[in-house]
Amino acid sequence: MASVSARILASLVAGWRESTSAPAYAALADRIRLLVLDGRVPLDTRLPAERELAAQLGVSRTTVTATYSELREAGYLHSVRGSGSVARLPSRPAVAVESDAAGYLDFSKAALPAIPLVAEAAQRAALDLPAYLGDTGFDPIGLPVLRATIADRYTARGLPTEPEQVMVTIGAQHAIALLARTLLGRGDSALVESPSYPHAYEALKLTGARLVPVSVTTDDGWDEAALEQALQRTSPAMGYLMPDFHNPTGRSMSAELRVRMLAQAAAQGTVIVGDETMAELSIDRLDNPLPLAAYGPAVLIGSVGKTLWGGLRVGWIRAERQLIQRLTRARMAGDLGTPILEQLIVTRLLEQYDTVLETRREQLRAGRDHLTARLAEAFPDWSMPRVDGGLTAWVNLGAPVSSQLTLAARAEGLLLATGPRFGLDGAFERFLRIPISYPAEETDRAVASLSAAWASLSRGPILDQNFVAELV
Repeated sequence: MASVSARILASLVAGWRESTSAPAYAALADRIRLLVLDGRVPLDTRLPAERELAAQLGVSRTTVTATYSELREAGYLHSVRGSGSVARLPSRPAVAVESDAAGYLDFSKAALPAIPLVAEAAQRAALDLPAYLGDTGFDPIGLPVLRATIADRYTARGLPTEPEQVMVTIGAQHAIALLARTLLGRGDSALVESPSYPHAYEALKLTGARLVPVSVTTDDGWDEAALEQALQRTSPAMGYLMPDFHNPTGRSMSAELRVRMLAQAAAQGTVIVGDETMAELSIDRLDNPLPLAAYGPAVLIGSVGKTLWGGLRVGWIRAERQLIQRLTRARMAGDLGTPILEQLIVTRLLEQYDTVLETRREQLRAGRDHLTARLAEAFPDWSMPRVDGGLTAWVNLGAPVSSQLTLAARAEGLLLATGPRFGLDGAFERFLRIPISYPAEETDRAVASLSAAWASLSRGPILDQNFVAELV
């Protein structure tokens, strides 16, 4: 059974007593509960003993005892004498499943609804399917027609690519995990951005690698000096970066930094993996850079989850042939290929990709402008950066209250991903990731819920008696 030490848990709950008038035990319980809900403390993880956590936090054991008792009563902790206490989620009341789920507006995901073309493409792809039914259906590398279409897309964007340089995957997350398993071993270093996509952190950690973070900010972008030092001092086996419309800050890397960074990585033997899942979601960026691998050696990840629809679980890896062959061999231990019908649907949709991207651009421009105006009206002290593409805004709250605000928002019917979800060791309590991809009426509802939650922070403990589904 996995466990979390008192030292690590203390770092994850940093600032738990700030910005709340709740009793110490309730404030600590709220913070641990949020860690369980957003996955930073995975389910079935054993929490530290009460005495150890009390010593680490500098509080009485009575406080921690009351905290654990509160969590047990709410269903977030299960304790067995002699075996410790493990993280749980409360069971849903059988009669209230639909009403509980329907009552929340979910802004924890940065995504867009499916474009109408998906249904039409699915019907057309079904007509293509009989030509493939004589094969086994196990497809570990991808249909030739889709690999060729993806290769042509890279070539059109300025990066000459052959179909043999493309592997089709089950979405971008699958691509990240497969590359991590292939390129990293226990004890290796892996370069990451901070903040970054939390599920990428998880995939890299599962290999036993040590994460080496480099800061990215909305004001200055990448810390270039720290990036160079991290490459030179730790010689990471792999680096995972989002050079375009970085999640969550929205920043894009300059062409000059791409060249320097890739040259430095090559000198250290580091394989840079560029996550370009949002690279073509430009709103009004003046200059669209070439794909990262056009500036030096790099492996690229793409998918249609952010552009076409998250329900189409199709992504890809663009790499040199030798690495594609390694990935194909490594993949067989985890899965046997991407579904054929979904590949055919995506092939059809990529034929109209420029039209799709123009539609998305207009949707995101309207969403960004509406969110910017509403936040400025409701929260004049918050700082929302200028967003020129992608799906998210990394909003500075002006105070380290992201976790408390996220808990309060749940009580108002709004699900959010707290700032520390995107960092390591509890950082980014001053920030909140807010998607720009939702319709105006849903954004208005979200801002109204945030306003009520913000006002509640000064009124005492934030309690949530209802079950909330685990964030994805």
